[in-house]
Amino acid sequence: MTQHADEGIRLLVKDLLASYRDIPEIVKIEAGHRINRSAVLDVLDKLQRLVFAGFFGPRPVKRAYIEYYVGELVEYVLYTLQKEVKRALRSLERSEENPEAEARRITCAFLGRLPEVRRMLAADVEAAYDGDPAAFSRDEIILSYPGVYAVMVFRLAHELYRLGVPFIPRMMTEHAHSLTGIDIHPGANIGHHFFIDHGTGIVIGETTVIGNYVKVYQGVTLGALSTRGGQFLSGVKRHPTIEDHVTIYSSASILGGGTVIGEGVVIGSNAFITKSVPEKTRVSVKDPELQFMQQGERVEFIQDFVI
Repeated sequence: MTQHADEGIRLLVKDLLASYRDIPEIVKIEAGHRINRSAVLDVLDKLQRLVFAGFFGPRPVKRAYIEYYVGELVEYVLYTLQKEVKRALRSLERSEENPEAEARRITCAFLGRLPEVRRMLAADVEAAYDGDPAAFSRDEIILSYPGVYAVMVFRLAHELYRLGVPFIPRMMTEHAHSLTGIDIHPGANIGHHFFIDHGTGIVIGETTVIGNYVKVYQGVTLGALSTRGGQFLSGVKRHPTIEDHVTIYSSASILGGGTVIGEGVVIGSNAFITKSVPEKTRVSVKDPELQFMQQGERVEFIQDFVI
């Protein structure tokens, strides 16, 4: 490397160090409580093995040693997650006298919720199987459907969110978002038998409330009317409420904290809704006019076209 290149590197390092001093908000130096993202994702992998026992992992699970297998995974999750929860609590400079004990309490409470999470996920898988004629089997759904993975991660992250754990729940759901294109905030409340069909492009905001037996297609947004208030809107109900047995077809947008979609409603594709819809209503966008052109001339077709 030439002397000129060495001098250029030295000046760049100097400029970056000055930038770290001038813009400390995005610097994390000498932070012993920095959360280990790789460890969090490793915990998520182990939780998936616990939730869908035998479906994932490097080796088949034998009944003869299932107790040992589960115990080993639980012990690993307890040890690793507790450490990351402690770091997350310390990063907010919370006032717990014993953050280690608080982190262990939270982690144990979270692990105690796993049987209930499994019950909810079993209902979600059943909803996917009942609601998708293309589904070959429940095994296929568990192993391959991105919606099931995104909902699994959400349900796990939601339990940590409810226990007051910062950072980690969002890290989990954003990991699922990056893999599936499905963005579910861990603060949302979602009932049982929830089915996401196809899934890509779905957004479900933090204060969304979704009832039971709800089906959502790709591109749906359950969002806020406006976020111009920024942090002043934190904790305010900004996202809609979807009641039981609602179906929302692709690319529909339902916005606003006061918007309630009543039980049994069907929302058609591309609908844009900012007001409440009464129960048992069908909402659809008026069919657009299709124009067919040949050599610059409009052509009329008598037969119907099925898209």
